[in-house]
Amino acid sequence: MNTGIKAVCRISATLVTAGSVMVTGALVAPAAQAAPTAAPKAPSIVAKGGFLMDAASGRTYFGKYADTRLSTGSTTKIMTAQVVLATKGVNLNTKVTIDKAYSDYIVAKGASSARLIVGDKVTVRQLLYGLMLPSGCDAAYALADKFGVGKTRAARVKSFIGKMNSVAKYLGMKNTHFDSFDGISNGANYSTPRDLSKLAVNTLKNPSFRSIVATKSTTQKVTTKRGGYRNMAWTNTNKLLGSYKGAIGVKTGSGKQAKYCLVFAATRGKRTVVGAVLASSNEVNRTADAKKIMDYGFKL
Repeated sequence: MNTGIKAVCRISATLVTAGSVMVTGALVAPAAQAAPTAAPKAPSIVAKGGFLMDAASGRTYFGKYADTRLSTGSTTKIMTAQVVLATKGVNLNTKVTIDKAYSDYIVAKGASSARLIVGDKVTVRQLLYGLMLPSGCDAAYALADKFGVGKTRAARVKSFIGKMNSVAKYLGMKNTHFDSFDGISNGANYSTPRDLSKLAVNTLKNPSFRSIVATKSTTQKVTTKRGGYRNMAWTNTNKLLGSYKGAIGVKTGSGKQAKYCLVFAATRGKRTVVGAVLASSNEVNRTADAKKIMDYGFKL
């Protein structure tokens, strides 16, 4: 009898009721399963079009009229830089003499300027700073004139714009067409948030471009017509630099038709996101739109 009771006791001591766990001889109910975390809500933006992607994987994080053709303003200058930097054997230290035609163009168009001085000798690298930071249309003109092909300035500029469209086609920018080297449209200069993001991802692979667009301000020493030197100070129009954690570029744009545009990128940890907003209502809103989209992307 005692043997039977002991056996029953031994068996009872090892029993665990369904859904319970034995801890130091006591029965403990399992912890409740945590509810799955709700996905963050996609932001609402003022801009007519917007897009955000992962630079490495190409994954889309956000899209609003992502493939709608819109005017690009000076975000066009990303392609200007891309064509220059992709030129075989390009030497960024090559000097370019600033022609009066470039300053006349700025005056005639009422365009944004790097304040280049006629007769100064400016390196290609310095022209890229003047192009991307203060959004100099004079710098864009100088680069198009230098890197286009032809016997006349008009022919060289036409050739350069042709190269811009060839690169767009090569990169799969299906809804993009350029008719100018700086974004001052002649009636057929357009792209989409998705296409501009693709372009930025590609151009950011170039270390010189990456360094330039991440620069908040710079002072560059250029050679004057008489062989002396002058300092040119340029400040980046991209307000995300220094105000958004991880911001690394890329380019602002604005205009009567384009309204307010921004192509942007940021890196946090091992992730880089790249995106664009087109046709926002003002400078403050385009920056706020970009921040909202990137905040959303980094939460996914």
